[in-house]
Amino acid sequence: MAELGRLLKESWSLVDEQQDRMAAYFYARLFTLDPKLRDLFPVEMDVQRSRLLGAIVTAVQTLEDPERFADYLSGLGRDHRKFSVQPEHYETVGRSLIDALRTYGADQWTLEFDQAWRDAYDVIARTMITAATAEHGPAYWYAQVLSHERRGLDTAVFTCRPLEPLPYRAGQYVSVECGYRPRAWRAYSMANAPREDQTMEFHVKAPGAGWVSGALVRRLRPGDMLRLAAPMGSMVLDRGSQRDIVCVGGGTGLAPLKAIIDDLAATNRTRWVHLFFGARTRDDLYDLAALTELAQAHPWLTVIPAVSEDPGYAGETGLVSEVLDRYGPWNDHDFYVSGSPAMVAATRRTLTRLQVPSTRVRHDVFGHDY
Repeated sequence: MAELGRLLKESWSLVDEQQDRMAAYFYARLFTLDPKLRDLFPVEMDVQRSRLLGAIVTAVQTLEDPERFADYLSGLGRDHRKFSVQPEHYETVGRSLIDALRTYGADQWTLEFDQAWRDAYDVIARTMITAATAEHGPAYWYAQVLSHERRGLDTAVFTCRPLEPLPYRAGQYVSVECGYRPRAWRAYSMANAPREDQTMEFHVKAPGAGWVSGALVRRLRPGDMLRLAAPMGSMVLDRGSQRDIVCVGGGTGLAPLKAIIDDLAATNRTRWVHLFFGARTRDDLYDLAALTELAQAHPWLTVIPAVSEDPGYAGETGLVSEVLDRYGPWNDHDFYVSGSPAMVAATRRTLTRLQVPSTRVRHDVFGHDY
């Protein structure tokens, strides 16, 4: 397995800087081999283009951790049922992937690299197909929007209720499709633990022209219907641990951390929780009032907001990973980290330098369109 991982990483380095062009080639090849597959994708492919390749690369990166590898791919297989993906489609995707890698690896691509990717993709496809076949629940759930609140120009908090029960765990996420952007699915975390009334809260940020996020922030209204895919993600509470907890969130990455705190609120009596909430400016601390109320209601919770680009701010300033570094010590804590890929990477570097074991750090990195 270690040798396979080495070959995959080495070969990926040959194409890493050409991802956009390779993704365009991949989809062109995919739709040439099977034109009917085009109907499974949104009309606008600019955002979609890197997503399927990104999921495959993420799977490859988890290869050396068998449990994480299996969990990620099983969730991905169940999630892809929303596209009406059939087992035979995986073969076409595999052929297109190898063709794209071979083309952009050019003269440096070897038969050894080719075989390594064939072996890896075979495991990926079989794991996803097995999970999808074994799943007996719906491919997606319809949910009605109950409330929608704008928090500034580019952020919204909304609640919805699935028409049928949708089981999930605090900290997980689902793919969401709305009628304003048909066939375009984006992943968002629930901001609450499961409730008896089945309601689910989502936090969405859409700076610029975020395609689905823009629709959810600017166009969504109470009464609208959404489709929600199967829950995914492994950033859930470790109930076997008695260690205190540190949550580190950037922007709307706050959502799953708030769900975990909501989950703890029902049972926690002994674990102290520190929540670091980072944003660019004080106006971007969109949920601070609700977090303050949570901290007042639960003495075990401490909230530390921080801003990185607001010189007049009276509280903590700097990147949230830098603010985390000023506190501590963190020798015996569990960490939950959520935000942009850059924010998660910076926080992980800080925790590595502080010698926090990686087994105590949980995070999910998945694609948004903001």
